Amino acid sequence: MVHADASNFAANITKEEAYQQVLDQAEGLFYEQRNWVCNLSNCAALLWHAFKSLPAPSNQVNWAGFYTLNHPSTTELILGPFQGKVACQTIAFGRGVCGAAAATKTTQLVPDVDAFPGHIACDGDSKSEIVVPIVVEDKVVAIIDVDCAELNGFDEVDKVWLEKLADLVGRSCDWP
Repeated sequence: MVHADASNFAANITKEEAYQQVLDQAEGLFYEQRNWVCNLSNCAALLWHAFKSLPAPSNQVNWAGFYTLNHPSTTELILGPFQGKVACQTIAFGRGVCGAAAATKTTQLVPDVDAFPGHIACDGDSKSEIVVPIVVEDKVVAIIDVDCAELNGFDEVDKVWLEKLADLVGRSCDWP
């Protein structure tokens, strides 16, 4: 069983090393546990602590979590487990960064949220954002959403590793 120390990250690790630890710890936490609420909750905590262990801009992440498909709707997301300030409760597919990722089934890497058409400002401190869809059997079941209080808070490294995490999460949960 993975211990709470799983969310402790060593000082001076690289972003890639932090993400590898997130993946390794998530895989351990998901072992024999397929409940999506449980798994997304632990995953949000892992991401939060990973980002906070890194130098700027990563340590300026101010929201990390998930939105899931709002059943019985097939075109609306609802707030899931997260770390950060309170957030928007529902988001329609196609609306804002999260809705764009859900509608297109593609990662949205946004260096400046104010330049993104239709951005939803759940937290006025957010300056950049990355949203990765979690797709199972060609259907969006959830999205990973991470906001940063600095411009250009995310890069291709974040995209690659968060897409790996989305794949792991998608395979490791029983989705409603």
